[in-house]
Amino acid sequence: MCRITDNYYSKTIQFQDINYQLAQNEDKEAIFENWCEFLNYFDSSIHFQFTFFNTAAGADGFENSIHIEPQRDDFNSIRSEYAEMLKIQLSKGNNGLVKTKYLTFGIEAENPKLAKHRLERIENDIRLNFKRMGVATSALNGQERLKLMHGIFHMDGDERFAFDWNWLPPSGLSTKDFIAPGGFEFREGRTFRMGKKYGAVSFLQIIAPKLKDRILVEFLDLENSAVVSMHVHSIDQTAAIRNIKRKITDLDKMKIESQKQAVRSGYDMDILPSDLAIYGAVAKDLLQDLQNRNERMFQLTFTILNTADTKQQLENAVFAVQGIAQQNNCQIVRLDYQQEEGLMSSLPLGLNQVEIHRGLTTSSVAVFVPFTTQELFQMGGEALYYGLNALSNNMIFVDRKLLKNPNGLILGTPGSGKSFSAKREIVNVFLVTKDDIMICDPESEYAPLVQRLLGQVVRISPTSNQYINPMDINLNYSEDENPLSLKSDFILSLCELIVGGKDGLQPVEKTVIDRAVRNVYRGYLADPRPENMPILGDLYTELMSMEEKEAKRIASALELYVSGSLNVFNHRTNVNIHNRLVCYDIKDLGKQLKKLGMLIVQDQVWNRVTANRIKGKSTRYYIDEMHLLLKEEQTAAYTVEIWKRFRKWGGIPTGLTQNVKDLLKSNEIENIFENSDFLYLLNQGSGDREILARKLGISPDQLSYIKNSGEGEGLLFYGNAILPFIDRFPKDIAPELYSIMTTKPNEVKHEQEA
Repeated sequence: MCRITDNYYSKTIQFQDINYQLAQNEDKEAIFENWCEFLNYFDSSIHFQFTFFNTAAGADGFENSIHIEPQRDDFNSIRSEYAEMLKIQLSKGNNGLVKTKYLTFGIEAENPKLAKHRLERIENDIRLNFKRMGVATSALNGQERLKLMHGIFHMDGDERFAFDWNWLPPSGLSTKDFIAPGGFEFREGRTFRMGKKYGAVSFLQIIAPKLKDRILVEFLDLENSAVVSMHVHSIDQTAAIRNIKRKITDLDKMKIESQKQAVRSGYDMDILPSDLAIYGAVAKDLLQDLQNRNERMFQLTFTILNTADTKQQLENAVFAVQGIAQQNNCQIVRLDYQQEEGLMSSLPLGLNQVEIHRGLTTSSVAVFVPFTTQELFQMGGEALYYGLNALSNNMIFVDRKLLKNPNGLILGTPGSGKSFSAKREIVNVFLVTKDDIMICDPESEYAPLVQRLLGQVVRISPTSNQYINPMDINLNYSEDENPLSLKSDFILSLCELIVGGKDGLQPVEKTVIDRAVRNVYRGYLADPRPENMPILGDLYTELMSMEEKEAKRIASALELYVSGSLNVFNHRTNVNIHNRLVCYDIKDLGKQLKKLGMLIVQDQVWNRVTANRIKGKSTRYYIDEMHLLLKEEQTAAYTVEIWKRFRKWGGIPTGLTQNVKDLLKSNEIENIFENSDFLYLLNQGSGDREILARKLGISPDQLSYIKNSGEGEGLLFYGNAILPFIDRFPKDIAPELYSIMTTKPNEVKHEQEA
């Protein structure tokens, strides 16, 4: 809480953006109505101010966030290429400009105690109203408010804000001493000096009878530092109605005088001056709005503070602002000889020293909608690059681990950049995190990338000498004390795929398999050495030794995969599945074996995730051609289990597919969609677009970004945020990276020949 005058106190809330400009019309209307209700909350005892602050990021800002430190390993050439690519992408947007939004509200009170109590109640109401619109908020404490004002007084400067409350008593200084610039100079009527900067404050003169809801956004989209302020004060409803009635009476009196004069002059008394007729109609409409349409009356002061290093740069900045105002049939007027008052009113204190107001109703004030589209740039941590915001050209840089559910889907038609996007994320994960990475590769597309990153490519085929054992288990395989419970469930799914049949396994058969599994693992659990790990043949032998006819039936079905021509999975694992990056290449498995292969890969990933859970390490899992997994009930159910349970074990699965209709044929996909807070939508076919629009509530404007879009263009869903993106990889800047990530046949062939 800040005490501004003897009896005036204020607090400040920072609020984030939501998607408005790209929302569906009905969603826009809902947001606008909620925004009107939000404004109507403020009665005449509360003064409130919106502050929109655009300032250049410091040296430790965005560039430091994307910086990748060289390491003592074999990947510095890739690391430097990726870092250079990020710098180039950053330079394309205005990520160098930090845009923040604040709401300051103030009241008069007899003492701080009364003010604190009421301001806290108002703050809770305001944040609740913001929450209803889906807007995230945070209240600024005293030190944060001082830092914000320091930023305005040192716009784009290198001066760091240093302050501690404990410094005040011994120093004899006040808080103002820690935020003030080197000096102020208000000698000229139209400009002022603030430290080393020139500044000018102007106000918006609203002339147009109607404004479009993009006017505020256009001011905020300026690519130079500025502070846009809107001081709003509600007029008591009874007083507002009384004043309008008085104006109507005055207009009626003027109308009668005009009619009398017309009669005396021999004119028709119905011919009135046009201004008089217009003002009378407007006043009556305004009275109707206040009395019957849930409108309130507000006084609005709209100011813009521009700063620059030179007077010429300042005039250019003001000229750009004037251009926007003129496009909206308004004017920008300099605050002549009121620059000091204008500067002080631009501070987020909730105190307006500019006595220039415009009376507006709730809906007229609400036209200044402060919402556009969300930016996604998360500094620090393990944020990764996902392209550029198609609206602002700003870099999208986010950490999926911060989502409530980091599971993801990458959807797109062939050639839209689906696999390339996954590979770019894999490289980014490899370079900036310690996460393990697992890949299920049904089309043999990831080997060049994995080999360059010194990962393990496991090529599984009937003729390969690389094997993985479906019976592998680690002692942390399940959440409960007995790891066999979940492993038994996997082997049941495996046998169900092998045995087949319309109705799947019968209850007696499931019981037999479960008993056999427990017998087979008894030796390994007693002495967990690698040589004691059972293989599929051991399960076959155990089933053959059992007396039940159901056991013999299952064993007979397993025989083909144990001693027959499809015995590729009847071996102990002989590859390094503990490598940080493992790719399971199952392209050469036949149709019958591919289903088994994908299920076994899923189980291997589960083994890794459960082992990493104990170490506190995350595991990323990429499933290309995911719709193949969802065609069979067993693999679909196992995939859904992964989507449901991986999150709390540190697993982050990502599914890729080119055909949404195939994907949605599975009844299980509902669970996968509901448990995915990250969606990367590239170009979609017409039928798929309709399905996604219904399922995800995509507006027509948003839909245009996945309709006939180019390679690497689409929509990103990150939690509640929806952003259109463009991700065109600059292959001339990163030739080595591009060569190991591209999936274009002609480029792959060229690389192989080279």
